[in-house]
Parts: sequence; structure tokens; C-alpha cells
Amino acid sequence: MENFRKVRSEEAPVGSGDEEGGPGSGPFADLAPGAVHMRVKEGSKIRNLLAFATASMAQPATRAIVFSGCGRATTKTVTCAEILKRRLAGLHQVTRLRYQSVRELWQSLPPEPTPGQKPGEPAASLSVLKNVPSLAILLSKDALDPRQPGYQPPNPHPGPSSQPTAPTSKRSLGEPAAGESSAKRSQPEPGAAEEDQTA
Repeated sequence: MENFRKVRSEEAPVGSGDEEGGPGSGPFADLAPGAVHMRVKEGSKIRNLLAFATASMAQPATRAIVFSGCGRATTKTVTCAEILKRRLAGLHQVTRLRYQSVRELWQSLPPEPTPGQKPGEPAASLSVLKNVPSLAILLSKDALDPRQPGYQPPNPHPGPSSQPTAPTSKRSLGEPAAGESSAKRSQPEPGAAEEDQTA
């Protein structure tokens, strides 16, 4: 493939023709009409995706959001869904994994000119059909059927920032810390004894 360059890629889902179309299409056929669909691409910025997703889910009319990506974008798709689950507690999740066909069109690079070769000959093209993994993650504010494959209930413990921490007490520099005996603090420091003798 070193003598070819990729011109474009076209994605098309594998399977029956009912996967394409209007609302409720794709891996989640029973979605509400107000659901937001986020297409995650390999070059998408996570902060941009999450800013839009968080703003959309903050609206009371939006009850569900779907993150979908294929190929190299699957890891970014999972990252977006996990960060949003930490930001918004109580989201139910359903994950669907499938394969998607991607047709790549490659065009040959112009060869080095050789004596006797006619300039302007048409470049040869090559079409490659690949099956790549595709991931779709549904996050919903409403309860979903726990018997469906790929279901995950809401996290009972929201993100690490909301976990209770150990109480801290303020103390002055001269006071012993909690659990530290006063006998330990009354022992002179090695450097302090030398200073007293020299004074």
C-alpha cells in the first residue's frame, strides 16, 4: 500500500437495512425521540464532546444520550461515557457491540516519470472493505430493563470527589498530632542539644 494514498472512507452498518433511518435507528430501536446521539470520531476532542453532552443532559427534556464510535474511536467512546457517568450520578447504561463495514477508497500515487511514459495516464484506484468493531453506549436518566444484555445499573457510589474523607483537625505547630504521645514530642531534637551547648 506504499504506492497508494487513502482518498476517503465511507461507513455503513452491517446487517439488515432497518438499522439505518430515522429516530430509533441503530442498536437502540426503542429510544425516546428526544435522545441525543453523539458520534465519536478518532479526531474528536473529549472536552468538546463532554461539554455538549453535559449541557444536553442538564436539560429536563433530554432523558437519554448515546455515544457511538467505531474502529480507533471505540476507546474514546468508552472514555466519554465513563466521564459523563461520574459527572451525572444515577445514569443507567446499556452497551452494544457490533461490527460495521468501512469502505476505503485508495488511489495510486503518480509513479516516477520514466522515458517513453505518457503523462496524464489515469491513476488506478483500489476499494477495500473492512469490518471494524463498533460500540454504542446508551446512558439514560430513566430506569432500563436490567435483563437486556449489556445493562449496567447506576453506580451506588458517585465519583471519587464525592466520597467522604477522614476528618481533619486544625492544630498549631507546637501541638502533637492526634494519636501522637506528648512524651515523643518532649524529646529534644539532635540539632537542638548541640545549639544549647554552644550558646
